[in-house]
Amino acid sequence: MPAPTSILPTIDATLNGITAILLGIGRWQIAKRRVASHRVVMIAAFVTSSVFLAFYLYYHYHFGDVLYQHHGITRDVYLTILASHVILAIVIVPLVLITLSRALKRKFALHKRIARWTWPLWMYVSVTGVIVYFMLYYLDR
Repeated sequence: MPAPTSILPTIDATLNGITAILLGIGRWQIAKRRVASHRVVMIAAFVTSSVFLAFYLYYHYHFGDVLYQHHGITRDVYLTILASHVILAIVIVPLVLITLSRALKRKFALHKRIARWTWPLWMYVSVTGVIVYFMLYYLDR
């Protein structure tokens, strides 16, 4: 497959990877009861995800979709990962907004209740975004 027609897919994959790292650090920080650093790191994760989303929408509006070129089991694996990624990426947007809103309003009991769902789904979406990118652009190159 030829290289991407834009640098944006690479930037998006990088932003997804950075988001996953920040989510991991944020989870570790709150487990250590480091609330202030948890807040900073999770806001940074929100920012990187937001920039990702803006670039992703811009790219797909201007360049369209890139079709997966492989066949067989590899294609089945790719489509399974992609389907779960897309569905959960849609679901995660309102979850992140609600989770962040509750934290910023200092409604920590409600924040914690929804964060238990938001964090693993957000992590999954971030990691699978990177996997989809590598499968689409670099598998069998």
